[in-house]
Amino acid sequence: MDLDDLQSELTRAYEQNRETLWGLGYRMLGTSADADEVVQEAFLRALERPPARPGPLLPWLVRVTTNLARDRLRRRKLRGYTGSWLPEPMSDARLDPVLSAPAPVESGPGARYAQRESLSLAFLLALEELSPTQRAVLVLRDVFGYSVRECAETLDLSQANVKTTLHRARKAMASYEARRRPPTPSLAAEIARALEQFLTCLATGDVQGVLAALAEDVVLLSDGGGEVTAALLPILGRAKVARFFLRQSAKRDPEGSFTTGSFNGLPGLVFRQPNAPPGFARRFLLLSELDHAGLLSRVLLVLAPGKLSAVEAA
Repeated sequence: MDLDDLQSELTRAYEQNRETLWGLGYRMLGTSADADEVVQEAFLRALERPPARPGPLLPWLVRVTTNLARDRLRRRKLRGYTGSWLPEPMSDARLDPVLSAPAPVESGPGARYAQRESLSLAFLLALEELSPTQRAVLVLRDVFGYSVRECAETLDLSQANVKTTLHRARKAMASYEARRRPPTPSLAAEIARALEQFLTCLATGDVQGVLAALAEDVVLLSDGGGEVTAALLPILGRAKVARFFLRQSAKRDPEGSFTTGSFNGLPGLVFRQPNAPPGFARRFLLLSELDHAGLLSRVLLVLAPGKLSAVEAA
């Protein structure tokens, strides 16, 4: 095969598998920009240093993309972050092509997590508790259904190391498993009702109603990315989270508005504050998780401008 034929084949493989690779990068890194960059870098590497062995290109592209993402994740963790780091929400319309993209492997052991669940914000946030290698092993094994041998080959690890790493990764996911509620239409409807009730209570100053909507151990996480004002530490507990929202509601922009949208498979609220003071977010996303009793157990405020690409699609 001459160089032109090889480049044509690589370009075709890239176009056919771009959404698969982007979905892998997004699950590994949690932002659209990072996923875009590792996929582009994988393709450039394929053009500059194509695989030596003939055969399907997708497994090779998965290997390169996974390891590029793992290296990028290591660097991000070393740099640190101002305040709470949250995954970038994506509109359902953006994720639909990912869900319909070809699977990285045709067969293998059953994955623990469905494709849609593995793109949920709750799942992506749980992955943040893992080391970069644990995250890569868990995504390959428990999301894409790779065998232990395939994980080992992709990550240049021994099979024994893969098994140990996977065991530790699954153990670190125990908190997620305890509150696990995969995205479904019924859960989406339940969240929509809970958010509507919560906002109504805030708007009317119904303190008891606000408290009743929150789980006792509710957690509020705010991500301003160091660009706009946000709580630097998690706000913990029903009373403190209620106090936070009641104070914010009392100071709300009279010209402010909100719309609803669906992000990563579940409802969220897009707030716009045209008169926000300098340093405060003029738009942000509010997303939530419900516990098994139907109470708000975790509330996410995504205020960082660089993580609001989904707002344009809402």
